[in-house]
Amino acid sequence: MTATPLPAACDVLVVGAGPAGSACAQMLARAGIDVVLVDQHDFPRDKVCGDGLIPDAHAALRRLGVYDEVMAQAQRVAHVGCIGPRGGRVDVPGSLAVLPRRQLDHILVRAAQRAGAKLFTPVRFDAPIVEGDAPDALHPELAGQVVGARLKRGDATHAIACRWLVLASGAPPQAMIAAGLNQRRTPTGVALRGYVHAPAMAGRIKALEIVWHKRLRQGYGWIFPCPGDAFNIGVGLSDSFSLVGSGRLQMQDVNLREVFDAFCEVYAPARELMAGGALQGALKGAPLRCSLDGAHYSRAGALATGEAIGSTYAFSGEGIGKAMETGLLAAEALAAGGAAAGDAAVRSTYEASIRALQPKFELYRKASRVNAHPWLADLVIWRARNSERILRRMSGVLEETSNPGNLVSARGIAKLFLPIR
Repeated sequence: MTATPLPAACDVLVVGAGPAGSACAQMLARAGIDVVLVDQHDFPRDKVCGDGLIPDAHAALRRLGVYDEVMAQAQRVAHVGCIGPRGGRVDVPGSLAVLPRRQLDHILVRAAQRAGAKLFTPVRFDAPIVEGDAPDALHPELAGQVVGARLKRGDATHAIACRWLVLASGAPPQAMIAAGLNQRRTPTGVALRGYVHAPAMAGRIKALEIVWHKRLRQGYGWIFPCPGDAFNIGVGLSDSFSLVGSGRLQMQDVNLREVFDAFCEVYAPARELMAGGALQGALKGAPLRCSLDGAHYSRAGALATGEAIGSTYAFSGEGIGKAMETGLLAAEALAAGGAAAGDAAVRSTYEASIRALQPKFELYRKASRVNAHPWLADLVIWRARNSERILRRMSGVLEETSNPGNLVSARGIAKLFLPIR
């Protein structure tokens, strides 16, 4: 079967059809803008992720008009179960669900197509096409205006002209490096996950379980219930890089499989799940980019969005909701001028909207100290089990109405010792 030829030009070319790219493409297409969406994989396709949908993801799915479709396939969940090193547990209520990314991303990309975006797969981004040599006003080390892109389809190279290029290429840095937007090759964190089919555990693990323990090497373990009596089980490591000589960054020497094995040793449900269930496929790892750090958000003629710019929270590793949110912000900035707005106006609007999110990401980065000091989790869990006030604050963290950093700040820890009420 002959593949549909790639067009020679479009208004906006979106690279990457994950949550950020599909959200951006859908909203632009709704606005009547000619959008081409490309991805290096055919859909449906697998994606390494915890698959948890917390309230920010629910809000974005509603904006995209796919909430009901997603929830019809997802496993609804009522609580996040926070488990400390000593086995203490508190269940934090929230609007939660789990749907594997293979299904979720397929729903999102189909919605973009229904809105009018033209999808082409498998197509790989090679490099931007740049004209001129004037230094970029925001990033003088970059020069020239992005006016298109070179794409690879099989062995063939295709050039496509566009008014705007949107990179929603995820955590791997290659596309961002090619576009001159990457500032740090080393990821913020790394994760390893697998799917286990275990009907016997279906009635026992009903929450999004997150476990902290000193054996987990500045990270955390999780078990999330999926549809069909399956479970997403994995481990995440935050701050996976360290400073070496001359301020250079390098990855920490860590074996995620060893961390995963330690998780199964210290947490009995994980051990039972792996012993009694059937692992579906192999355990798979992936990098994480967090805290809106490590990349430029734009250059002349191009915007970057989603995990390519670090849209994942450092504390929890949750990134689906914020990926969609940043993709929507990119679409809003572009659609305001019908994709023909002046470069400076679009970039100014978009970068301002991303900077407005940064304080929230910084709070979650501060909260990630729990991963390095898991005794803090024990303390917070202990008090939350006896204090409606603290439990409400933890629920507010999920709903993004409470400051997560306050729970583990020096002042916040001091407040934990106030009389229970």
